[in-house]
Amino acid sequence: MATLRDIRRRINSVKSTQQITKAMKMVAAAKLRRAQEQINRLRPYADGLTLMLEHVAAKVEHQLNPYLQEREVHRIGYIVVTADRGLCGSFNANILRRAKREVDAQIEAGQQVELITIGKKGFDFFRHREYAINFKLTNLFNRLEYSHALEIANDTREKFLQGYFDQIFIVHAEALSPVKQNVVVEQYLPIVAVPPEEKIYHFEYMFEPSPEQLLQELCPKSLNIRIWRALLESFFAEQGARMVAMESATDNAQEMIYHLTLYYNKVRQATITKEISEIVGGAEALK
Repeated sequence: MATLRDIRRRINSVKSTQQITKAMKMVAAAKLRRAQEQINRLRPYADGLTLMLEHVAAKVEHQLNPYLQEREVHRIGYIVVTADRGLCGSFNANILRRAKREVDAQIEAGQQVELITIGKKGFDFFRHREYAINFKLTNLFNRLEYSHALEIANDTREKFLQGYFDQIFIVHAEALSPVKQNVVVEQYLPIVAVPPEEKIYHFEYMFEPSPEQLLQELCPKSLNIRIWRALLESFFAEQGARMVAMESATDNAQEMIYHLTLYYNKVRQATITKEISEIVGGAEALK
């Protein structure tokens, strides 16, 4: 049976852990609110830019634009966005499981695949499994900035235009709500512009200068914003997952403290009873 000192030490240890998880939950909640504000500001602009791009793309021949041009696929790039840290439940595991499934399917189909890993967890996961990593960026979510998105977008765009990659996909988390996440896989390049007949629009654009010139300006901007949105969506989802995980850990710690306290009282009572019995037994022996 554990001694009272051991149980007290265990209770104090759990209480210390509980204080840490509670603090981490509060930090995650604060980051979640800031990320949500950024996402809410970005989404209307990103959606409007996509809508404009689709209208302009409908007026040009896709094979004449390098960003829209479909070509024979020899090498595929996957941008995999994960967190730099753990303690966020199954957040990283869900993304990595989906990314690995997608990559393995392409490899089995005979395609050459290279990874662009964003976040330390993704880099460590694929490096240990000896997947080909073309580019990595870690420790960016402590202070996420638009310049990070530009760095990723410029690197991948250049490699696509030079013909190194024939297709590029993004795998990232998307927050359906602050406490619920989903993993999405999107084609990044070549840009997929939905034909206008597949959507209902209530207005028509007048182009000045030509649609071809506009598209040359719109495509890089759209690609930059898509990366920035993926980073923000992933960061938002990560903080939501961490907040939920830390809340659960705090609750579990409280339950453990309760049961340890009961056990402590039980052992203490047994110890006192034993001591009393020994005193009574000693007194009887002296009679």
